Amino acid sequence: MLYWATFARISLISAVLATKLIVNAIVIGEAPGFAAGTTGGGTAEPDYPKDLKELETFLGDDEPRVIVLNKEFDFLGSNGSTTEQGCRPKIMEQCVAEHNGFKGQGVILREGDTTFTQTGGCDQAVGVEVTYDNAAKNPLVVKGNKTLRGIGQAGVLKGRGLWLNGDNIIIQNIHITELNSQYVWGGDAIYMQGTESGSMKKIWLDHVKISRVGRQMLVIAFGGAESLTISNSDFDGSTDWSSSCDGRHYWAFIIGGEPTHVTFVNNYVHSTSGRSPKIVSEMGTNPIVVGHFVNNYWADNSGHSFEPGLNAFVLAEGNYFKDTKEPILADDKATVFTAADSNDCSSYLGRACVSNVVENSGKFDSVNGERAMEKVKEFKEISGFTPGTAAKLCEASANFGVGPLLASSNGAKQGSVSQEEVVQEEGVQVDVAGD
Repeated sequence: MLYWATFARISLISAVLATKLIVNAIVIGEAPGFAAGTTGGGTAEPDYPKDLKELETFLGDDEPRVIVLNKEFDFLGSNGSTTEQGCRPKIMEQCVAEHNGFKGQGVILREGDTTFTQTGGCDQAVGVEVTYDNAAKNPLVVKGNKTLRGIGQAGVLKGRGLWLNGDNIIIQNIHITELNSQYVWGGDAIYMQGTESGSMKKIWLDHVKISRVGRQMLVIAFGGAESLTISNSDFDGSTDWSSSCDGRHYWAFIIGGEPTHVTFVNNYVHSTSGRSPKIVSEMGTNPIVVGHFVNNYWADNSGHSFEPGLNAFVLAEGNYFKDTKEPILADDKATVFTAADSNDCSSYLGRACVSNVVENSGKFDSVNGERAMEKVKEFKEISGFTPGTAAKLCEASANFGVGPLLASSNGAKQGSVSQEEVVQEEGVQVDVAGD
């Protein structure tokens, strides 16, 4: 009896300690840059959704929540499919005729477009039958004060993206994939439109991976995101269905808003052919995007990366471009400062910039750089940032993407944990699976 009483007491203590480890291991690191201070669901007890419906409910309610994914959530087929007339642009007809191993994207028509005149990409097109999964066209709504956190590599959203619709949101260690990648307008991975009260505040996307999408990996629409940080993430454009007919995804990012302020740090953007990112703000009463792009790695881009436009003010420093045909595609409306010399920023920011590096790539030159810096210098989130040296990133979750998050002394790589905490994180997965 004494043995069993002692065993039961030890088991109870172990369970309490395991629960404590689960809570401590959920929210990892702190957001650098514009989203500093984002808390998401804060200290709320973690919720582990059991199925698709419960996940949707947790994300979309008004309660502060820490939502933990310890398995894949597969939405493919969950809302049926649609077969209807779409179009195939002329350039995609040419792609099919090349028989080069890659398939061009078809286009899903806007509702009611019977003449191919209301849908982007359908000029000079032929009609084709398209069949697409409905879930990807209906993203999961994420309300404010939420943390969505994946454990290890288990936190996968397959077939459905996210629509962020609130303030104070953390998305961390999540992989979003398989959004009708064969079709333009097939689905966006992460979409932001602002809220009824205006531009969104305190949004942190960290250690996210996005792959195999039909449309954009990330959209910040006209409502904007006033304080946004995107860090340590893997944007993978590898695809069988390519608008550029070369296995690389063209539609990567559109960053707009009124206003949007974004820190884009320590990300890996690869195997794309355009819009990586497109930055422009042309609508609303206060159309402006201020972007700090720092310590990112662009690689294997057959087209252009930066596509800055009207009312976008960008500082790009400490970035590495490898095998990128055109790091920047810009006209005279653009305002981008690309740090060519470490002393170029001192008079504006009170600190040195870190030079960008290009390897087997086109030029990455400033466009109206002085105008860009006159705006950028207004923000302490940029002037007070300490960038690292430009570098190619090794493919490990310590650097970017999903998986166990390791410690780093580099301030730009925030959102990491110590090696000891990684063991705790792995313990979370075991504990939950055993429930």
